[in-house]
Order: sequence, then structure tokens, then C-alpha cells
Amino acid sequence: MMSTTDLLRTPLHDWHVAHGGRMIDFAGWSMPVQYTSITDEYYATRNAVGVFDISHMGRLQFFGTAAAAFLDSVVTRRVTDLKPDQVRYGLVCNELGGILDDVLLYGGTADGVRPYAMVVNASNREKIVDWLREQLPAWQQRSSQRDALSIGDVTLQTAMIAVQGRKAIEVLASFFRMDSSAPALDLGGMRYYHYDRGYFAGNGVTVSRTGYTGEDGIEIICDRDIATDIWDGIVEAAAQVGGMAAGLGARDTLRLEAAMPLYGHELSEAINPIQAGLSFAVNLSGRDFVGRDVLERFSVDKTQPVRIGLHVEGKRVPRQGCPVLQSSEIVGEVTSGTFSPTFERPIAMAYVRPTAQAVGTRLAVDIRGTQHAATVVPLPFYDRGRKN
Repeated sequence: MMSTTDLLRTPLHDWHVAHGGRMIDFAGWSMPVQYTSITDEYYATRNAVGVFDISHMGRLQFFGTAAAAFLDSVVTRRVTDLKPDQVRYGLVCNELGGILDDVLLYGGTADGVRPYAMVVNASNREKIVDWLREQLPAWQQRSSQRDALSIGDVTLQTAMIAVQGRKAIEVLASFFRMDSSAPALDLGGMRYYHYDRGYFAGNGVTVSRTGYTGEDGIEIICDRDIATDIWDGIVEAAAQVGGMAAGLGARDTLRLEAAMPLYGHELSEAINPIQAGLSFAVNLSGRDFVGRDVLERFSVDKTQPVRIGLHVEGKRVPRQGCPVLQSSEIVGEVTSGTFSPTFERPIAMAYVRPTAQAVGTRLAVDIRGTQHAATVVPLPFYDRGRKN
């Protein structure tokens, strides 16, 4: 682990420290795990709004007329039909189909007025940048694309803020303008997984209807110099409706209830998108990309371990690596676990043999030598569109 002096700091780091944030090393960044309590921050997000600093996430930009075609060759999701206001979830895989990272892709324009963009996990940023730059020369040669194409990493020059919860749109209703003198952006009219360019105090920002909590919400990318002003205004507005700043602890519980996979847990180079339950993000037809042929074989392979959800009996929380058993035989292992405030019980995601994946199957989780009864349940655990 790095010393605290070696860790990267987001533009909001001083605010976190001044407001009691408990700072930890997360993927080489000094990040707040909580301010008050994880439970309070969790409920604030579920019931009103949580405001998260996610500036540690990597932010990449792609300039040049060949940007869309190049991205289409390295991402599992189709990019060439991505409209300039769309955001799309996809994966970057190696030649064996293993997941290098899961990413968000932002549509752009060939003239670079809106560059294509990619948000990557903090732990994978340098790996993905290096890998993309390694892929570029060979792709240009194969495709006869000699147009200038540049890959920029703007992570350290920008900030990223997530505003999540059923009151998120209400809180942000008047924050961002269409231009410096125009009316506010219509965030309520923005479709899910779409984005727009707006202005805050005359400064350009990117505002997307995306998030990682299972709730409605907005994610904002801005220059680092205006991050604190935006953050202060949002936190103040959130407090008026019962919201608050929230840290990584609440974020992890929220994403797990929503069954959103986390790199290093549900996703890795040893896991492929098909077994992870992410087939929707793999477009095989009519295109070629790194790992495509292997993923096509995986798409019909019914023998590989698959990701499932578990309700676990008792109060003890299963953690990553806990064995999952069926009739005393190990059939898989837990990748993430938490105590769910919504369901008032431990929940977990795991990879198990396909013979143990059916909803309702009775299994057990070994937690420090003691077996706890568990039942396979549908994913996601929590869905804001249904009664949980």
C-alpha cells in the first residue's frame, strides 16, 4: 500500500478532509469511504440524494475522424452507430476474451467538437491507456486508416461527480445552462444513458444521466478548477431535501444491491462477459474486435461458471473468496458480499457451476469455517422500478 503522501488526490480532496471524510487508499487515490456512517449515506441516496466524488475514475478522449472505427475494434459494444448524445456501457477484452475493464463510452463527432470519450475504472486507467496505444498502430495498418488519431488522458485535469437518488434531478434542476445565457438544461427530459454539454458559471461541463447505484441520477465531468464550486452548490442543495455527501462504502452497498459488477470482484481477465451475465454488452454480429472469436465460442458454452445472486441466512456477511457449496461439495465462490439495509439480510454475488445457478437452488456459503444456508435469487437484488 502506498503512503498517504504518495496517493493521488482528487480536486475535492481538501473538502473531504475538512468535512470529516475517513480517507483510504483506493486504487492509488486518497478517497473518502464515509463521512458520517455508511448506513446514513446509503439511506440518503435511496430516499433522497447522495453526492459522490468519483474523480478517481479514468477519463479518456479520442480525437480524429477514425476515432469511432478504432473504438469499435477494441470494445465489445458497437461504437460506429453511437450518436453524439449517447452513452453506452461496454467492455474491453483481451485476445482470450478476458475482461480488461468495463467502460462507459460517450458518443462524439468526427470533427472533434464533441470528442469520443471513455470512462474507465481507476485501478485500470494506466493499463487501458497503454493497451489502447499498443493496439493503435496495428489497427491502422490492418484498416488502412492513416488519419490522425490521438488518445488523451484528461483524468488529472478534470473532476467527476455523481449525484444519485430519486431527488437527484430535482436537486440539479437549475444548475446547468444550455449556454451562458440560455435556460437551464432539461435534465428531466434527458433519456437514460444520454448526455449533453452545458455550462456552470460560464464553464463547459458534460452532464450524463448515468450512475452506479441503481437509482436515477446524473454524472458530471468538469474542469478541476470549478469542481469545488459545483460540489459545494450540489451538497448544499442536496441537504435541503435530506441528501448528503456519500463515500465509497455506501456506493459499494448500493451497487451490490443493484447487482452492478465491480472490477477485481465480478470482473477480471479470468472472467469473460458472457459468464458475467453481460451478453447485452457484446455485439458479435457484423463486426470484428479484440477477443470477438473467443467470445462467440463462449456465447454457446454452457459449462462455464456463471454469476448469480444469493440471499444468505443469519447475520454474518460473506466476503470475496468464501466457498459456495452444494451438498457439501464446493461449486463456486463469492465475489462480493454485504449486509443489505433494504432486505435486512446478507446478500452476495458469486460464480458457481451452471448446475447450481437456478433461482431457488439451496446452497451454503462457508464463512470462516462455518456453513451458512443460502438461496439463489434473481439479479438485481434491488430494482427501483419494482417493489422490493
